[in-house]
Amino acid sequence: MSDTTELAPLRIGTRASELALTQSRQVGEQLVAGSGRAVELVHVSTHGDRDRTTPLAQLGGTGVFVTAVRQALLGGEVDAIVHSLKDLPTAAADGIVLGCVPPREDPRDALCAREGLALAELPHGARVGTGSPRRAAQLRRTRPDLDVVGIRGNVGTRLARALGPEADLDAVVLAASGLMRVGRTEAISELLDPAVMLPAPAQGALAVEVTAQAVQESPWLAERLQVVEDPQTRAAVTAERALLRALEAGCSAPVAALAEVTAGGALRLRALAIRPDGSHAVNGSAEIPWDPAAGPLSGPSSAPARLGEQLAAELLERGAGEILEQART
Repeated sequence: MSDTTELAPLRIGTRASELALTQSRQVGEQLVAGSGRAVELVHVSTHGDRDRTTPLAQLGGTGVFVTAVRQALLGGEVDAIVHSLKDLPTAAADGIVLGCVPPREDPRDALCAREGLALAELPHGARVGTGSPRRAAQLRRTRPDLDVVGIRGNVGTRLARALGPEADLDAVVLAASGLMRVGRTEAISELLDPAVMLPAPAQGALAVEVTAQAVQESPWLAERLQVVEDPQTRAAVTAERALLRALEAGCSAPVAALAEVTAGGALRLRALAIRPDGSHAVNGSAEIPWDPAAGPLSGPSSAPARLGEQLAAELLERGAGEILEQART
């Protein structure tokens, strides 16, 4: 038997931002735990990283941070890739499988404001930055007096727009999960209740993608993927992404969804589609009994996927399609 120090490292393809590197390293260490292997992070530049000025919706939204790292995986340059799951297109990619979904971080959005102000405390006309049409629309619905400004950049760049010495905004809104992963929780002035700002589908969750061949040929990796997998998170994001797919909306559309296991033992999904100006929203909820042993937790025929499709159909009947069409045009 060869010495474990001779085992090849697990090569993980990742974007080079602080957040991407941090979450890739954290997941990589979970995957190799007890295997005697090291983690090697392989930086991959994506179109979304190279173009820092164009709004994400104009870049194409869905998949803008994904294509290049998937090509590195299929080309054999890396063994696995780690994404923020909300960035993944809902359509399957040939030759690639969603190997595992680790436990979800806090899915809420976070307000990071000067002087620690909460959303209700921001002055009339305050300038609030976000690169998300979903966040912008919900901000306008709650506080139509705000001046919502489109911004791009990594976590540090966006925080500096509100909290740095040359700040030009009163606040920015970011995903709480990203701030928590990079150790910037001190910047959070308020965690926004989902009743005020419902998160993006799969926000706070990570995805580990591998090739189908790797699962078959690397028993140690297949075993570790099962260990790191969190069934509750898998079921929740499956429902949220099924709804997104059924609405035919990309990750940059003004659509929000959050599935959670309730104290009563149900998987409950809440969702909304909202006009970009925040003037009208169609929202709803649905639930199914939560029984992880009852059947598959993912896939088009799974109960969580059917839950997402059911709620999407209800929203479409009540006008969500018209809202999303207005957003596209």
